Amino acid sequence: MLRHVIAPERFFTQVSNEIIRHPRLSAAAVRMLMWQLSLPAGVDEPLGETAKNAGIKKGAFTVAKRELKAEGYFHEWKLQVAGGEWHTKQMVSNVVLSPEEAAALRDGYQQVTPTAPEPAVGEPTDPSVGRYPTNTEGKKDNPPSQPSQPSHVPAPLIERGSLILASVSHQERRLRLNGRDIQHLAALAGEWLLRGATAKDLREALTDGLPARVHSPAALAHNRLTRKMPEPPPFTAPVAAPQPLRSCAGTCDRVFRPIADETKCRDCRQEAAESWTFSGGGAGTMTVQPAF
Repeated sequence: MLRHVIAPERFFTQVSNEIIRHPRLSAAAVRMLMWQLSLPAGVDEPLGETAKNAGIKKGAFTVAKRELKAEGYFHEWKLQVAGGEWHTKQMVSNVVLSPEEAAALRDGYQQVTPTAPEPAVGEPTDPSVGRYPTNTEGKKDNPPSQPSQPSHVPAPLIERGSLILASVSHQERRLRLNGRDIQHLAALAGEWLLRGATAKDLREALTDGLPARVHSPAALAHNRLTRKMPEPPPFTAPVAAPQPLRSCAGTCDRVFRPIADETKCRDCRQEAAESWTFSGGGAGTMTVQPAF
């Protein structure tokens, strides 16, 4: 195929191939992101307004927003300002940002250069903000964007979730996860188990319908664990603990377990009830008198 391209002199936006060819972003998500990135620096347009201007329907907007958030191109916060009012602050980027990186940029806003220079041979370098996730053999996948991990998941379920993730990673080459990825995803897997899911449910959610090539296994696994999370089980009232055993206050000298505040066992209470006798009283009356 022949291509003839003339670069415009002004009013253009550079967008990386990773965004245009992203395997997990829908056309609406890519269009919405490119539209936002093309806005002038002084324009403050919410993502919902962008979707409206770009001709994206409400349902497609909801899905596209969730995709951009899961992949790390969109971040959103609820912030309380002076006077007690709550405002929503949004951020879009042309690079994948973790929640910590996005928050740092929000607090001291600065532009992020998406190009990372190649290090000279033999020179150590630290990873910089702006690198894209890759799945090239021999390279390490960037960890997925992580929300705050569920703190209510018991440690044994988190450990079991990490074992299931390691098993899936071992059996499915397209979902190869390193130790750091598994550590970040273990709490989400444990949340699945806490909600009644089985190991089979987890494996199927992670592996069903995988694309032929997975660019970022950790990001895909995080997206599926979050998006397909089962509903929590319905609330059931806790069963009351049984009453402790006590000695019968009757004549049998047995030990029994009361239902409420009984002091005698069932046999002694029945014997006491049968020992009541009825004696005649005045006309038209009946007096009940115990025999003991």
